[in-house]
Amino acid sequence: MKWEENVRRVVPYTAGEQPGRKGVIKLNTNENPYPPAPGVERRLRELETDRMRLYPPFPEQTKLASALGACYGIDTDRIFIGDGSDDVLSLAFLTFFQSGRPILFPDITYSFYPVWADLYRIPYRCAALDSDFKIRVEDYIPKAGESPVGGVVFPNPNAPTGVLMPVEEIERIVAANRDVVVIVDEAYIDFGGTSCLPLVDRYDNLLVVQTFSKSRSMAGMRIGYAMGSPKLIRYINDVKYSVNSYTMNYPALELGAAAVEDTAYFKECCGRIVRTRERAQQELGRLGFTFPRSYANFLFVSHERVPAKGIFEKLKENDIYVRYWDKERISNHLRITIGTDEQMEALYRALESIVQ
Repeated sequence: MKWEENVRRVVPYTAGEQPGRKGVIKLNTNENPYPPAPGVERRLRELETDRMRLYPPFPEQTKLASALGACYGIDTDRIFIGDGSDDVLSLAFLTFFQSGRPILFPDITYSFYPVWADLYRIPYRCAALDSDFKIRVEDYIPKAGESPVGGVVFPNPNAPTGVLMPVEEIERIVAANRDVVVIVDEAYIDFGGTSCLPLVDRYDNLLVVQTFSKSRSMAGMRIGYAMGSPKLIRYINDVKYSVNSYTMNYPALELGAAAVEDTAYFKECCGRIVRTRERAQQELGRLGFTFPRSYANFLFVSHERVPAKGIFEKLKENDIYVRYWDKERISNHLRITIGTDEQMEALYRALESIVQ
């Protein structure tokens, strides 16, 4: 068809499977196994249904923005709120990576990055993680005679590896790339890492992105946010309001604020996941799995004898879903989300049978 010649074609992001039946153990999309904070349910019952006929307020003028500002000790003009961190990151790519020069990110990382780059016609190149799946800081330091990059983006902890980069190493990358925007994607930072957010006071080219989908148990509400200098936030808001002025719905803004305000529950929930993760590392090690030290709510594992694809398929037969990629360097690895203790015990029993 003639019209197809003018269609923008991209290879889309492939999300983890979403089995539609009950009774499965779903450890493949890094969702939190525990419910949102109790205040979220209370606030849900109080929502004014008449408000739903009206357009929602701009996110930066809401209780959610105020709650995030109080939580992190920053002014609301340093906060951008969007429909999940995917929406925030997508708009950040569209806003800040427009120089025509290639942006830089790891070869093993969140697989949405190359999708957005292709969608927005942004050239990119990948820096290989080392043999321990760590980012090599020197790969992100501009060298004499080397063509400059158009931006830098990476997760910390990295996904799907769970490996954490110390804040001082992140600062080296940000300081060495002052002419471009550096985006640090902290979707999993609350499970044992230290945020690089304090660096935004010193570097106006740093954007820190976080989400409610993991540590705050609200993947279904699609709430993400970025923090940076007021100038960065103004630029990304300009782009957002040129695409859709009302991107955040009223319930998400209200319930998100309730989630942020319950600090005690947030810490308790993260602590439970961390404790289960530590136990999981012991159990999986006993079963012959190896993995890098994880600071996320998942483990990135391979077995000493049994191929990952076979384990993946056998687990599915047992109604246990984990994540597998048939990709270079990681085709013999599985990413296993940390579930409840009961879910993990079922996983250990199934794995013990599979790897024997």
